[in-house]
Amino acid sequence: MAESAIGSVLGNVSTLVVQETTFLWGVNLEVGFLKDELKRLKSYLKSADPKRRSGDELVTTWVSQIRDAAYEAENAIEAADYMEKRNRLKKGFKGAISRYARFPSDVITLHTIGAEIQRVKRKISEIFDSANRLKIILDTSDVETVQTEDEYPQDYGTMHQNFQDIDLVGFGDEYKEIVGKLVDKDDITLSVVSIVAMGGAGKTTLARKVYTLSSVKQHFEAASWVTVSQKFKGIDLLKDIMKQIMGGRDESIAKMNEYEVGKEIHDFLLQKRYLVVLDDVWETDTWDQINKRVNAFPDATNGSRVLLTTRKEDVANHVQMPTYVHHLKKLDHEKSWELFSCKALPSYKRSVIRDVDEFETLGKRLAKKCDGLPLALAVLGGYLSKNLNAQTWFNILSDWPLTKNGQMMRDILARSYKDLPNHYLRACFLYLAAFPEDDVIFVSDLIELWIAESFIPHTAKHMLEETARSYVTELAQRSLIQVVHRSRAHGWIERIRIHDILHDWCLEEARQDGFLDAIDKTAGQAGASSLSDNLMSYRFSFQTLSDQILPATHNVRSLLGFELESVSLPKLRFLRVLCIEKSTLKDFSSVIGGCIHLRLLRLTNCGRVAFPSSIGKLLYLQTIDLRRTEFESVVPNSLWDIPTLRHVYLGDGFSPPPPARSVRLQPKELQSFVLGLDLETVGTDYRCLDMMIFLGQLNQLTTLSLWMDPDIPAEVLNIFANMPRLVDISLGQFDVLHKLPAEFPQSVRRLVLYADVIKQDPMPILEKLPCLVVLKLSGYKGQTMCCSSQGFPRLQHLALDRFSTEVWRMEEGTMPKLSHLTLRYCVKMSKLPEGLLHLRSLSHLKLSGMPQISKDDDTLKELRQKGCKVETS
Repeated sequence: MAESAIGSVLGNVSTLVVQETTFLWGVNLEVGFLKDELKRLKSYLKSADPKRRSGDELVTTWVSQIRDAAYEAENAIEAADYMEKRNRLKKGFKGAISRYARFPSDVITLHTIGAEIQRVKRKISEIFDSANRLKIILDTSDVETVQTEDEYPQDYGTMHQNFQDIDLVGFGDEYKEIVGKLVDKDDITLSVVSIVAMGGAGKTTLARKVYTLSSVKQHFEAASWVTVSQKFKGIDLLKDIMKQIMGGRDESIAKMNEYEVGKEIHDFLLQKRYLVVLDDVWETDTWDQINKRVNAFPDATNGSRVLLTTRKEDVANHVQMPTYVHHLKKLDHEKSWELFSCKALPSYKRSVIRDVDEFETLGKRLAKKCDGLPLALAVLGGYLSKNLNAQTWFNILSDWPLTKNGQMMRDILARSYKDLPNHYLRACFLYLAAFPEDDVIFVSDLIELWIAESFIPHTAKHMLEETARSYVTELAQRSLIQVVHRSRAHGWIERIRIHDILHDWCLEEARQDGFLDAIDKTAGQAGASSLSDNLMSYRFSFQTLSDQILPATHNVRSLLGFELESVSLPKLRFLRVLCIEKSTLKDFSSVIGGCIHLRLLRLTNCGRVAFPSSIGKLLYLQTIDLRRTEFESVVPNSLWDIPTLRHVYLGDGFSPPPPARSVRLQPKELQSFVLGLDLETVGTDYRCLDMMIFLGQLNQLTTLSLWMDPDIPAEVLNIFANMPRLVDISLGQFDVLHKLPAEFPQSVRRLVLYADVIKQDPMPILEKLPCLVVLKLSGYKGQTMCCSSQGFPRLQHLALDRFSTEVWRMEEGTMPKLSHLTLRYCVKMSKLPEGLLHLRSLSHLKLSGMPQISKDDDTLKELRQKGCKVETS
């Protein structure tokens, strides 16, 4: 499987193009030869992999040498390309003077690049010689090529499938039993409900289903969910619980000690009926550690509960309070087959299978082999759904390992991983090991990382982001990731997590291939030292380190950090990805300016950071994400000269874009622009007109989010005229909007618009948007509102906030697909409009801050009778 760790960079080298110029002609003569040699090396990897996995250290070293040569070749080629990009930035007389001034240093750099390419060529020649000595043969039987249009994943049958409900197959009775224990009104003492089972048995899936049930949410006044795992700090768990139940800013909570946090939680929960979920508890003293400073979870004799999941019965019984232990049973043969068939033979595929009976016969025997473990059933079923060949199913059944559950699960994972369609997708899957265990991963963030890492191939008719989303869907269909949430507007997968068993497997595989290594102080992991002496990782993920320089080698390509305290970055000349979350960085500005290869810079929820004026020299930068991060100085205007920018996310109080006339090069590829702007911080001399001119030229934008304090000028709405590709718009807070623009982009699927006052009924304009799926509006002050019979043809989610509407006319036929409606603080609406009864798809109605709507409201009663769920708060 080594080719998955190396194949993506080999593919990337093949697409690099250095401009043909007289200045670089000598380098270009060597680049083509270098690419051809690297492609040829790739075809040896399949033959080498079995020998490497058998423990042959010489072959392991040989494979790592291929990877090193590929990375070094890419660095050299890109260094030459960078010189060309930089020299083309400035034109005219000033540009000529600048190039003339740099000429002596450029000659030296070019000589260095040429020497580096020659060194890589010699290294490749030696690798070929080693292949002969090691008897590694050229394998041309199944050499993967760069993905073409025909290979673009098209299996969308389960795109909108509810994965969580399928994964709950077989647990119906136990689900009801646990819910009953939690909401038992006769048992008023604080007690624990523990779910005990081995890994992969479905503990967390069951607990999460219970936790999100509406009747459970309504029963408890406060609720929180924390994942404990093998590595945890009591104070971190308490802070997480505090944020969930009480809110509060991260900065204020971060300064509190363990006693202060525990006391705050205790005092708050003393007045509430609460539910606390402790997921994946490993040690018996976990409860004691959480409560060692103060008893954070009081017994107010009001029916509060703790829900705990663990693999160990002694952990469940250790908590010193009334405890109900639920041993989660393995699935019986019938339920195993039900779950397996949902994954392996989904309904949309059954219709194209000639002999379903043969597959069912084989499938029932395979399901039985999984020994009732939902994770094994789901992953194997997902794999077989992509291999609907009876002989393949029979071969797996014949070769089934006679081993214990742990090895069985590993064999299933290895088979499913190897079956992934290409090395790009395998690299994407292994990359999930970079995230902390049990993390909820935002897919948009993950996709930007994949693209920055060059894991996503270019195809003829699809944007990189589209291909990446198809990869996420592929992994979900194979049950290699768990779907946490889907986008209401788009239907695509928005948040995911990876099961801890799969996470451990990915990390072990990634380390073995030298693909990625993770270092976690709380888990006592040695990180880089766990690698072979002959194998060096180029990607690192650091968690919970502090007061040190991050121990990454100078040639590292990717560095991800989570919850790091007061750490410094080393000099990272070849860095392509820097992603730091919830951390404090020292000496950041002295390092980042030299990272000319950088594709992605993400600093979120970080301490005070200063940016150097050289930020504009990062000519490959695609994504910059600085949300919720404090800055000692503004980001220089040169940021906007970077032509490769695709996604820009700037947090509250950030410096806005400069006047359009001061920007030499517009970032033509910009797709996402998110800005939170404090105009009082920026200063009174800032002209919003300049920003609107700047944004109006970004005609490739698909996502625009703009939030200003105190107010956005109403003229901002005029920029939509030049944004035909916008699909996601989020704007706030306007002061007064006399009316909305006559035309919004016809492609918009999600629109959020908040104003203090909207004077004219917005519905006649917005109902004409053909693709609109999600609409959130605030501030309409008119007395009447009308939705016509042909309006909102695709709208599914509607939220209206602080409307002064007294009469809402809804013609029959309007909003034919509306399923979720939320009304907040519409205080002049004395009764619900009868037109709601004509919305045949309406299944959820939420009323918030609207006590004037009586429980006996005629429309409300009829909606309930029709099966619509009604929530009030």
